[in-house]
Amino acid sequence: MDLPEEPGERWMALMRQGAWEQAWQLSDAALAARGRHRDWTLPRHLQTVWDGTPLAGRRVLVRCYHGLGDTIQFIRLVPRLQAIAREVIVWAQPALIPLLATLRPSPRLLPLHDGTPEARFDTDIEIMELAHALRITPAGLDTTVPYLHPPRFRRTTGEALEVGLVWRAGDWDTRRSVPLSLLQPLGRRPGVALRILQRGPALAERDSGFGTDIGSDDALTAASRIAALDLVISIDSMPAHLAGALGVPVWLLLPEPADWRWMEGRDDSPWYPGMRLFRQDRPGDWTAPVTHMLQALRLLMRRRQSRARSPVTSTRR
Repeated sequence: MDLPEEPGERWMALMRQGAWEQAWQLSDAALAARGRHRDWTLPRHLQTVWDGTPLAGRRVLVRCYHGLGDTIQFIRLVPRLQAIAREVIVWAQPALIPLLATLRPSPRLLPLHDGTPEARFDTDIEIMELAHALRITPAGLDTTVPYLHPPRFRRTTGEALEVGLVWRAGDWDTRRSVPLSLLQPLGRRPGVALRILQRGPALAERDSGFGTDIGSDDALTAASRIAALDLVISIDSMPAHLAGALGVPVWLLLPEPADWRWMEGRDDSPWYPGMRLFRQDRPGDWTAPVTHMLQALRLLMRRRQSRARSPVTSTRR
């Protein structure tokens, strides 16, 4: 496959292909060209923070300048940083701090704000830059889950399959949102207890009786409730990352093209071992991925029913 000439597009193509080692070489070149100059006038999520200073043996400040889901995904790299750094301080979104405190071992956590961090540090890095600094590859990712450990919410439905659902993304990327009309069969499936994780105005889209709202704007509470589910069906969103971090199976509905982190040409993810990807065949057309997801759910339910009917046999001699 021919790669684009423009470095940013070339980097994106390499990441999607899984050639992360080659992508880091492009990142190295960009870092060398930038030197120690950092443009603090850019929006936070566009700022490049790390200046190439080695992280080993130093007091490292990790700045969480992207979204909540990005922090949840990349916080899994902090223990690897802790193994080489003198100290790690994570300057994180205040809403996530109680949840991030369940990481083992927990780093020093400070609430992110518009000023300067109340901490001394030798070097700093944005959390999504850790993958570059630590030279992460798909094969080298630690797939141990869960890596966040909230209190577990008590289940109430007995034998029903408890399925969490998120269908609408934020207005900044509406390509990720799935029309709720396509997901109506989830509310009619026997043996499925539909749990609504969606937050915000999109909650008004559902009819009365379509699932039970268990979502929460409190990240630790949301994590506790998600951890008790059997499955999460979601668009590319923070709850999907949270479920993946908790070791809950996730079926992720992805637009075309998808974000680089989901790569291409695969239906699984090296980030989360329990995740299954359902991709659009054509940009904007959700028919195929939703159809395939519903077929997978029917197969899953048949298998559960078959196991429930099978007599219990003893392996003792």
